[in-house]
Order: sequence, then C-alpha cells, then structure tokens
Amino acid sequence: MTDDAALTVTTGPPPAGVRSLWRLRGYLKRHVPALVIMLTTALAGVGLSIAIPLVTKAMIDGPIADRDLGPVLPLGLLALAFGVLEAFFIWCRRWVQSNAVLGVETDIRHDLYDHLQSLPMAFHGRWQSGQLLSRVTTDLSSIRRFSGFGMLFLLINITQLVVVTLVLLNMYWPLGLVVAASAVPIIYLSMSFEKRYVVVSRRVHDEHGDLATLAEEGAVGIRVIKSFGRSRFVGDQYEAAATKLYDTSMDKVRLSARFWTFLEVIPNLAVCLVLLLGALGVGRGDLSPGTLVAFIILMLSLVWPVASLGVILAMAQEAMTASARVLEIFDTKSEIISGHQVLEHPSGHLRLEHVDFNFPDDDAGEAPVLHDVNLEVDPGETLAIVGATGSGKTTLTALLPRLYDVTGGRVTIDGVDVRELDLVNLRSIVATAFEEPTLFSMSARENLALGRAEATDSEIEAAIDVAQADFVHDLPWGLDTRIGEQGMSLSGGQRQRLALARAVLARPKILILDDTLSALDVHTEKLVEAALRDVLENATGIVVAHRASTVMLADKVALLQDGTITHVGQHSDLLAEVPAYRELLAGDVTDSDTPAGVSA
Repeated sequence: MTDDAALTVTTGPPPAGVRSLWRLRGYLKRHVPALVIMLTTALAGVGLSIAIPLVTKAMIDGPIADRDLGPVLPLGLLALAFGVLEAFFIWCRRWVQSNAVLGVETDIRHDLYDHLQSLPMAFHGRWQSGQLLSRVTTDLSSIRRFSGFGMLFLLINITQLVVVTLVLLNMYWPLGLVVAASAVPIIYLSMSFEKRYVVVSRRVHDEHGDLATLAEEGAVGIRVIKSFGRSRFVGDQYEAAATKLYDTSMDKVRLSARFWTFLEVIPNLAVCLVLLLGALGVGRGDLSPGTLVAFIILMLSLVWPVASLGVILAMAQEAMTASARVLEIFDTKSEIISGHQVLEHPSGHLRLEHVDFNFPDDDAGEAPVLHDVNLEVDPGETLAIVGATGSGKTTLTALLPRLYDVTGGRVTIDGVDVRELDLVNLRSIVATAFEEPTLFSMSARENLALGRAEATDSEIEAAIDVAQADFVHDLPWGLDTRIGEQGMSLSGGQRQRLALARAVLARPKILILDDTLSALDVHTEKLVEAALRDVLENATGIVVAHRASTVMLADKVALLQDGTITHVGQHSDLLAEVPAYRELLAGDVTDSDTPAGVSA
C-alpha cells in the first residue's frame, strides 16, 4: 500500500468507528430469525438467573425461618427447574449463534472478495497484498468474534446490570446505592480505555498487514532471495517488522491488563462493602437473612458482567477497527463500470481513436503516458507494437479489455465503444497472454480451464500443441498435477507456454501477446510462432514485440514513441525508412530481414 500513513490512526478514535460497525448491520439482517432466537433465549436466561436467588430468598425467609420443611422441597425443585431451563436456553443460544455468526462472516467474505475482483488495476497497484490479506482474514475474524460473542454479551450484560441493580434497590435501597455507585468509576475507566485502545488496536492491525506482506513476498520471491544470498537481509526485515508488531501488541496488552485489573477490584470491593453493611443491617433488624443472601447472590452475579466488560469493550474496539479497515475496501468504488451492450458475433475489428491515458494517481501536470493514439486493426489482421522499454506498450494493450479506462478518446470493437460493452462479454472477446504469467495453486488442467471452463479435452490438447506445452504430459500426474503457487515448480518458459495455451484456449476474437515468447529458446519459439500463425488467422492479433522474430508474426507494425504511434507499416518498410525503428531492432535483425542498401 503506498499510503500507509493515511491508514494508521495516531490520535483519537476514528470518527467512523461505530458507524463502520453499524454499516455492516445489513449482514445481520440476513439472519434476523437466528438473531431473534439468540436474543430471546439470552434474555430469558438473564430472567431465570435473577429468579433463582429470589426463590432462595423466599425459601430462607419462609419455611426455613419458620422451621416448616414442607415447602422446602417444592421451592428447591422450582429453583432446580429454573437452573435446568437456563442451561437449556444457553444451549439453544449457542447452537443458533454458531450458525448465524459463521453465516455473517461467510457473507462478508464472499462480498468482499467479489468487490476486490471488481476493483480496477489502479487499486490493486496501490495496495499491498498483505494489507488486503489481513483485511480478508484477521479483520473478518475480529468482526465475527464480536458479532458472535461480544455484541450479544454486551447487550446481555448491560441488561443484567440494569435489571439486577433495580432489583437490589427495591430489595434494600442503601445497599442498592452502593452497587449503583460502583458503576461510576467503571463508566469513567471504560470511556478512558476506549479512547486509548482504539489507537493501539488500529496500529496493531496495520502492522499485522505489513508483516503479512513481508511474509508473502518472502515466499513468492524465495528464488530471488536465495540466488542473491539475501536470506539474512530479508530475515532481518521480517524480524524488525515482527518486533515492531510485538512491541505494539504488548502496549495493547499492558493497557488492557490495567483496565481489567481495575474492573476486577471495583466489584470485589463493592461485595466486601455489601457484606459489611448487610451484616449490620441484619443485626439491626433492617434486613432479613434471606434478603441478604439473595442480595449477595445477585451481587455476585454482577461480577462476571462487570469483569467481562473489559474483554467485550476491547473486542468491540477490535471489531470497529476491523470494520473501518474492511469498509475502506467496500467504500472504494470502481471507476470501471460495466456497460450493457453485448456483441453476440464479434468480428474483432479494433480501432483506437485519439486515445489518451494517464494513471489515476499521476499529478495533473505530468505528461500523459499515452496521447493521441490512433490505430485500426481489421479482423484477422495481426499488428505488432514496437517501442522502447517504458514507452507504454503494455499499458496500451491493457486498455482493450478495460484493465484501465482511457482518459481521452475511445477504443472500439466492431464500432462499439468498449465502455458500453458488458465486461464479461468484452473479456470473452479479448484475451491476453502476459510476459510475466500468473499461474495458480491448482492443477495444470484447472489453470488452462481458466481460459474457458467448458473447453473439451480435445480443445485443451489443441491449445497445448499451439503453445508447445507438451511438457505437461511428463508431469507426475499429467494435466492433473498440482503445479504449486505461482507455478514455482516450472521454468519461466514453461510458465509462459501454459499462459499462452490458456489464452489460446479462450478462443478470443482479439488475442494480445504481451511479449509472451520472451522466455522461450529459439527452437521452441519458432515452433510456437508457426502454430500461432494458424490461430491468428481466425483472430485479430496484437503482439507486443522486442525482437524481429516476433515482429515477423504480424501483418503490419506500429512504432510507439513518446506515448504515441508515430509510424505504421510493413516491417521491411519501417526498417528501411525509420531510423528509430531500425535502432530498436538493430541487435536482433538478421541479414535476411535487412533490405538491400540498408545497414542493420
């Protein structure tokens, strides 16, 4: 993520904290019946927990004080029935709760992943993958824990505190006032704790995301790290980030420990004071023994709600911080909005009309990456784009499937602006084989099927033949071999050939080859190029080329200089007439490519 400072809270609670958690209430609405059962059984349990001490009071002040043992058994059985019923309600609540809460987490995770898929490349270029991973895993777990435990018990405990305090005031108001007065320091401490805890909590979440980024980069880039002997260097980086996270986490633990200690002390002091004043009240005859016993039982029933307040408030702050971080993603709106038009039988006629492009985060005064680009490629025709490194060739090809949107002009397919096309339809028309292929931790067959899920075995084999990817049959389990994350078990050329086969299998009307053959040896490259000529006869081809052998695939060549197309023509003509083009290919032009009288 490029703007980590903007994500790190340094002073005060985020004003969006509670609102962020509240905005996720829509997911709770999907599970209203389960939530109603949870709330009903929880409140019924609170009522029963209060009823049992009142039955005890009636037993002590009634039959026991009167030495009449007849009603003791019925009252004891009533108290037992209340206890069994309370346990049954707790079981019901927990059974329903687990399903509802996991459903909420699953819904959020599904929607979050879908939203991430809909966001443009500009967003993914700005954010560290570890920060996204942290939000999808750790932050959602924090939300689940609070929605499944903290939120419910916050309501239950507050209800229990209020109801029991009112019962105690009604039973014997002097002692009730002692209980009510003990809430004052608890409220003050809770407010002070909340303000400080949210700051350190957000810092922990952000540092956890940074650590996840380092861990992921260390795993994905292990070959580079080992080849340069930099294991100790990256290990020190990871250790420094882990130590920073540890120190911040310990700050959070120390803050929580101080708060929870006070929460333990205050109710215990209140219990001691109630015992003292209650004993004096019984001695003076102002209080019956049964009332004192019931009072103490009820008082002790408040110890857990008060003591757990720290845990619940900490959990609430964690959830609010997590919600704010998750909503940072949900609040990011994609600038690339799908159109509604569908091309049923596209021919692949491609036009770029006065196209301008600049990356969204570039300053307004910076020169655009592309400006006034005009190109036309007829159906079945192949165009090679040649330019110096960094001239914008890959960026130009990314405009066709709308990985980015033009900032000026338009791109059309069969005369229709790509911004008016349905995105799914557009990306079935346009397929790209990238120079740096991305393979997934799945079987070779599944990686290929990403190009077209309904492809038959014969079609898969045909795509493999075109890409000269027959090596897949030599893998331990053939096409069903799991090739590992990022295809790390394969060579660069093998990964490129699989990615090319995947693009060919999609059977697009516009096939983009973004320097796809750069990692192939000369012999394999010639075989692939020969097979590709047959494929490109039935598709519009865009080939990003750096060497003459790849250029020879194309019917015509476009030279990209300073962000615009300066020349379009035949390879031989450009080689003879355009010095800049000749210089770009000078190291790769063979004698047979060089026209008479022209120096390569």
